[in-house]
Amino acid sequence: MTLLASKEREGALELLPKVRRSDGQILPFDEKFIVESLLRETSLAEEIYGCAPITRKEAKEVAGDVKEEIKRLKLEFLSGPLIRELVCVKLLEKSSEDKKYAWYRNCITRVGVPLHELYLMDKSAGYEARENANLQPNPESIHKKKADMLSKEAYFLLIPPRLADAHLKGDIHIHDLEYFGTRPFCQDHDLRYFFRYGLLSDGRGVQTSVAGPAKHAEVAILHAVKVLASAQTNFAGGQGLYGFTYLVAPYLSGLNYKRIRQLSQMLLFELSESYVARGGQLVFSSIQIESGVPKIWRDVPIVKAGKVGSETYGDFEEETNLFAKALLEEYLKGDYRGKMFPFPKPEIALRPYYFKKPEYKEVLDLAAELSAKYGTSYYDNMIPEYRGGEDGVSCYQCCAYNFSEGPNSEGFEDRLYFNDGDHFSMGGMQVVTINMPRLAFEANGNDDLLFEKLRERMEIAKEIHLLKRSLIFTQAENGLIPFATQRPNGAPPAVNLEGLASTIGTIGMNELVQHHMGEELHESADALRFAIKIVIEMGKIAQEFEEETGVSFAVSRTPAESAAQRLAVADLIHYPEIAHKYVKGDLNGWREKIQVSRDLPVYYTNGCMVNHSAPVPLFKRMNIEQKFFPALSGGNIFHAWLGEAYPNPDALAKLNEKIANQTWIGYFSHTKDISVCNNCSQVYSGWIETCFNCKSRDITSYSRITGYYQAVHAWNEGKKQELRDRYRTKVSDLLPDL
Repeated sequence: MTLLASKEREGALELLPKVRRSDGQILPFDEKFIVESLLRETSLAEEIYGCAPITRKEAKEVAGDVKEEIKRLKLEFLSGPLIRELVCVKLLEKSSEDKKYAWYRNCITRVGVPLHELYLMDKSAGYEARENANLQPNPESIHKKKADMLSKEAYFLLIPPRLADAHLKGDIHIHDLEYFGTRPFCQDHDLRYFFRYGLLSDGRGVQTSVAGPAKHAEVAILHAVKVLASAQTNFAGGQGLYGFTYLVAPYLSGLNYKRIRQLSQMLLFELSESYVARGGQLVFSSIQIESGVPKIWRDVPIVKAGKVGSETYGDFEEETNLFAKALLEEYLKGDYRGKMFPFPKPEIALRPYYFKKPEYKEVLDLAAELSAKYGTSYYDNMIPEYRGGEDGVSCYQCCAYNFSEGPNSEGFEDRLYFNDGDHFSMGGMQVVTINMPRLAFEANGNDDLLFEKLRERMEIAKEIHLLKRSLIFTQAENGLIPFATQRPNGAPPAVNLEGLASTIGTIGMNELVQHHMGEELHESADALRFAIKIVIEMGKIAQEFEEETGVSFAVSRTPAESAAQRLAVADLIHYPEIAHKYVKGDLNGWREKIQVSRDLPVYYTNGCMVNHSAPVPLFKRMNIEQKFFPALSGGNIFHAWLGEAYPNPDALAKLNEKIANQTWIGYFSHTKDISVCNNCSQVYSGWIETCFNCKSRDITSYSRITGYYQAVHAWNEGKKQELRDRYRTKVSDLLPDL
């Protein structure tokens, strides 16, 4: 009987095709592998969904159903992925009677890329850098897009369905979702840490060579570059160096100006040529350029060559000033072809006394000249009282996120004086943005309902932030964020993950008030007041979250490179009869186009900005948008879009001084449109189609997409349309008021 039973079993197995497994083996079908996979993989259900794992009895029932289905289908071949799909189908069938089977299906489902899309990516025909214009088609970026698709799909299954649905429906936007479970968002670094302990590019010194603390200026500059590049492997967003000019200044002592210029040039080329970040792109980097040494730093001992010295940063005021000038002169010079340096972004600090001393003023004049030539200067205005620039440590970086620490924060004095290696570590853990116009669509004119919906969305954002923190802390404990968590010689960690801010962003405030109040921000004082009321309420709710959780929450304007378009498209899908009246851009034929593509030339106005196309004079727009800055603790930016090919640098310098001293605007830039001939390298201000020099039509156009410059052809259609719509200002028209 035993032999007969064995032969009967073999016969039964022969009725089923063999399985081509994902590990490369070809084996007879055996349902026990389904059972074991179900038991193993549904163990996630308890951790993720709060649901008990499948029992062995239930798993055997599912496996038996799958076996019978395979027999019924009379398949000629089987593969691991195909069997998994059949298991998912059987679990979904059972979920109609017991919801837990839907959770089991989520746990065992396979994520991946359709073969057709993968094929197009490999051929580059299907590659478009819709979400990040800093990418271009190359083997690394094609590989990144595949990985991004897989990662996003997985996180939609791993986070609670209610939160995933909020993103998918367009209630909110989870930024950098592909990195949700592996990386924090962005970081500003304290170079003193690396000047004291040396450079561990991999965080451990195992995979890479270990460098001791820099002793010479050139090495200090190169270490600064490698800090930004190495950190980019651990973070999803931009990497910055605050206080860059005065923290490096001690290394420049005794060097002549020509040498300082050479070092500045080296820095810019290193960061604009290092094509090493996340899928083959430049390191998204920024440096804070101070004209001198801020008052709070003047008595702080320097850190250099592995030691805390007896000299103070105030002793290197001259070197700081010369370094700032040298950097800006090299930015003005441009690269070999005369193009701008897109990275590192120069963040020019503005303080009251920088406008008063000639050597400081010279730096600010160079920054204005850089704005006139390329538009690449960013101005970090420390003068408004809410910025606290004289008594605290504050900076803008990435695409306009603000980070700061004040004297009242715990341990501030120790971080300032580098006691026991404690240092400043400022950055963001995650950004979640709220679709503001949808709040108005759902409230339908009811103030109370609008604020109720606002709190609901912010509660969702809070849950996402807390989940993100939990995932990142687990990654850190497992040694999977090594650069950020490095502790050379028992020093404190390079990055304080606990202190990273959780940011809640805004998109489309203008469209919210347009629907709710009947007028846009620039059309009505009541609309403006209502928008400010909303932002203040968001700040109060964020403060409640902070008190409840102990986590730092901030409210910000969102850069929205992709989110401004995605949320507008989502509202055209879910609220078509309302949204098309408020979505900005080219809506010609949108009902037909949206059926085949989501990359439409439509968008919401970013953050709390005035309608980009509205013919609002610059000073009026400044007066409107400045009012949001004190309330947006997480960051905001004011864009002056320039309409002249060659604006007057002196006029821009006067405009900068007026903005700094007479408004609450904490961060701003002047955006120029630039064209470059790829044949003869001629650089032009404004848009051209044919090179005047060589007659070539091979032209690349550049402009500022959000908080950085990049080639326009890489932008998504929404941002391209916004670029066409921008109302530009002629600086010459402002001269009477300057």
